[in-house]
Amino acid sequence: MELSDFHIGLEFVARAGFRWRCTDVGTRTILAIQLDRKDPNWYQGPPYIAKEVVFDEHEIARCHLTNAAAVSAASKEHQTMTHPGYPSEVVTRMLEARHAQPYPNAGVLRFDRCRPDGEILHPYAGRQEEGEWVVKLYLPFQEDYEVMPERDFIALPRATPADLRARAAKKNG
Repeated sequence: MELSDFHIGLEFVARAGFRWRCTDVGTRTILAIQLDRKDPNWYQGPPYIAKEVVFDEHEIARCHLTNAAAVSAASKEHQTMTHPGYPSEVVTRMLEARHAQPYPNAGVLRFDRCRPDGEILHPYAGRQEEGEWVVKLYLPFQEDYEVMPERDFIALPRATPADLRARAAKKNG
């Protein structure tokens, strides 16, 4: 979906198939409440008892009006996906690391980045080393791990679908 598709009161599907209701539309974001309660009193507002959650441009693009549209989009993404994915042992390691030490800059972990050599870097945790934050990274195309200073990681551009396609072509070529 796009920002222009939203209006206050619109119900939509996002985040693992949950239903949401738009409560505000901004210039780049929307606010929404998750429709996860049977009692309609949770949804009276504004202000709302239910927690309002911010959806940015990245999250808005993954919203859908219906479950069928969400399933169709997921199927299409899977068929055209160039990302190699994450083996279960990698997911386990990333989750354990994420919970081992609280990392205060969770937004840093939201987006993959692309190194100048085209390598895709997936951030999954952070830790302090000598008073500085470093980001733990998984390199999905190399199936390897690295660590990078946080300041260097956030200076890299976000990985785009074009970056993923280029990196997949490099691996396959």
